[in-house]
Amino acid sequence: MNPNEQNPFLPLCRADMDARGWDRPDFVYVTGDAYVDHPSFGVSIISRVLEDAGYRVAILAQPDFRSCDAFREYGKPRLGFLVTSGNIDSMVAHYTAAKKHRSFDYYTPGGVMGKRPDRAVIVYTNRIREAYGDVPVILGGLEASLRRFAHYDYWDNKVRRSILVDSRADLLTYGMGENILLRVAELLDRGVPIRKIRDVRGTVYLCDPADPIHYDVAATFDYNLLKTDKRAYAEAFGIQYRNQDAINGRAICERYDNKLLVQNPPMPPLEREELDHVYSLPYQRAYHPSYAAAGGVPGIEEVQFSLTHNRGCFGGCNFCALAFHQGRTVRSRSVESVVEEAKKITALPGFKGYIHDVGGPTANFRYPACDRQLEHGVCANRKCLAPTPCKNLKVDHSEYMHLIEKIEALPKVKKVFIRSGIRFDYLMLDPDDAFFRKLVRDNVSGQLKVAPEHCSDNVLACMGKPCFAVYEAFREKFFRITKSLGKEQYLVPYLMSSHPGSTLADAIELALCLKRNRYAPEQVQDYYPTPGTASTVMFYTGINPLNMKPVYVATDYHEKQLQRALLQFNRPQNAPLVREALRRAGRTDLIGFGGDCLVRPESGADRRAEQYSPTPHTGKRNNKPVRTAPQKAPRNAPKKSPSQSPQKQKSKPSPKTKRAR
Repeated sequence: MNPNEQNPFLPLCRADMDARGWDRPDFVYVTGDAYVDHPSFGVSIISRVLEDAGYRVAILAQPDFRSCDAFREYGKPRLGFLVTSGNIDSMVAHYTAAKKHRSFDYYTPGGVMGKRPDRAVIVYTNRIREAYGDVPVILGGLEASLRRFAHYDYWDNKVRRSILVDSRADLLTYGMGENILLRVAELLDRGVPIRKIRDVRGTVYLCDPADPIHYDVAATFDYNLLKTDKRAYAEAFGIQYRNQDAINGRAICERYDNKLLVQNPPMPPLEREELDHVYSLPYQRAYHPSYAAAGGVPGIEEVQFSLTHNRGCFGGCNFCALAFHQGRTVRSRSVESVVEEAKKITALPGFKGYIHDVGGPTANFRYPACDRQLEHGVCANRKCLAPTPCKNLKVDHSEYMHLIEKIEALPKVKKVFIRSGIRFDYLMLDPDDAFFRKLVRDNVSGQLKVAPEHCSDNVLACMGKPCFAVYEAFREKFFRITKSLGKEQYLVPYLMSSHPGSTLADAIELALCLKRNRYAPEQVQDYYPTPGTASTVMFYTGINPLNMKPVYVATDYHEKQLQRALLQFNRPQNAPLVREALRRAGRTDLIGFGGDCLVRPESGADRRAEQYSPTPHTGKRNNKPVRTAPQKAPRNAPKKSPSQSPQKQKSKPSPKTKRAR
């Protein structure tokens, strides 16, 4: 019998490799996550793509990093090691926005913490060097991609060197890695030394400053300046951001003493036919069976019965790393490809008739923002949607609606939900209400998650989001359509506290907005400065790198607490912080018993006075009691588990690899 048929997963240990009759693998793929063979996991996609091209790939998942012994599991690979921290940055996986240790790891069997090290990519690469010396080592995945340049590190509170420099790896791939790694593998297979692979798009390498560079260079920066001069650092990020397009992007260089780091221009995104092929590969859509005894890998629960139909995002949120990773050019799979994958889902054990999501970075994007992008690339100094939509923006939901209808028509499908984030400002631009009405009628599971993030237009501008009036118009339309269909459904708005640009006055404005709309968020997302985003640059420098204007930043931990408390002003335990915030802002008029007051006085209060108790966010502006579904957790919180206390739930990282729009 074919050993692949006995164990359709790729080798996870030496015995698995021996069962296949391999003397050694071509590549050993080291990952900080457990092995889950599902197309929502980058390791699974890249390993299957390489396998499809004829290469032998063995998985080394969550190896013991305390010595190099575990890295000798398969022997020395023929072509090299591939290294990733996993689906998310290892520091984000381990620490909350308050820099406290998390208690749950979504990508480890049983949710156990401690199976990957801090700064996993660096640690793994150094262990490989200890084991095998000069074996080729290639970095990839989110941690490597977002840390490829000198970058502000929130946990060290300093500008760190490129992860390629700190890790001592040979090559770094950024963005979507399928075609990048196929080209690198081809060159290695032909005998080209890895230190001579310098012309592949989507790669970063180190060389001698005198060596020739294969592409036009947009700019060269000096790390010694970037780590000390905040303005220079902000300017550098702006240039890097504007050169992440495959059509008009140029090479970027950084000097590190006697070495030069070179980022080649991005690899073009996969076209529809290529994406279709990638998602047709033989994924098992499950975690490796060896993890069953530990309770499985929790991260698959969110995605097992979900479908990804697109990549890239032209939404342009400044706190989101997508522009730096997947790029701003949207590509999508064919309807036929997605429907075929849906058929496979319906045959999975445990499928109960519900497709949990048909989404991607932003669910309702199917095409590039405009036809101009196909020839000229994305605009360097203009966003597609915010602060106002571009006149060339193409708005069309017809194919997306057709796709969902085709999935709904499958025999075993009872319901299709859309949960990964609807870009509401894009939805509002569609002159045809057909998709909006269908969404409300068929594809909302009682509540729709949307991301206004804030109500202050000043803060929204710093976020790269549309003005709040757009959300208010969307909210009104949502409830109007809901009512016309005879339904009772709710909005779950994501809100963020302490984002750069947000002052106490802005936080008070948001609190008053919440009170006017009788909405009490159970959880609020504290702004989290992660590598590779414009918002993180603002946080560190106090400068918006996209326009070089100064930005107010709440860096003091106590002020962050005040802003967060204002967004949950109705909670009794927050009352002292709310009073302090109002006094600091000169808004003591909001301390009292009046209709606009956010908190009662500290002393001398009439205990018989009616305590403010908000009603759910139903879109109604009366005081009639209404039913509501419980508020869902924010982007950085996973689904609740009966075995976890509320305190523990808050410390879990997000199983999502994208941010809601």
